[in-house]
Amino acid sequence: MSKKKVRSLKELNYQAYLKHRYWMGQCLKLAQTAATWGDVPVGAVMIDRQGNLITEAANCKEKNQDPTAHAEMIAIRAASQIQQNWHLNNYTLYVTLEPCPMCAGAILQARISTLVYGTDDPKTGAIRTVANLPDSNLSYHKLKVIAGIRELECRQQLQNWFESKRIPNSSSKPFGLK
Repeated sequence: MSKKKVRSLKELNYQAYLKHRYWMGQCLKLAQTAATWGDVPVGAVMIDRQGNLITEAANCKEKNQDPTAHAEMIAIRAASQIQQNWHLNNYTLYVTLEPCPMCAGAILQARISTLVYGTDDPKTGAIRTVANLPDSNLSYHKLKVIAGIRELECRQQLQNWFESKRIPNSSSKPFGLK
């Protein structure tokens, strides 16, 4: 399986880069909210072609006791309801962490045009790290992906959260902790 062709940050013009940084900053704030609820700190926002915020969400699996309450899923559901259409092909989804298989599937089903995410997920990333659903035979939709926006901040937020939850001397080291 070939790796997903993810746009390099070097390919972005400066204005696009600043726009992506801004929206990822909003995601980071939402992720912090999730952390205060005891959830893995992941935040997401959905933006239309004109750059307007359509919806925002934070992980709330623990808060809602709902295994599907990932930030991406909540943002996609809300955007579909607001737009009264499940075809979200004119929208960009920003999220702090590479989507899991469930969220990647929903992104593809909704036909979201662009996914921008902060940091790779070495355990369940389904865009390029562990699996590559967008380029697989399962997908009929061409998803534009931009990875690595505010990567260090996104990764550090997750590492700090997991570190605070880890039992002392645990051998589990998520997100590249050494």
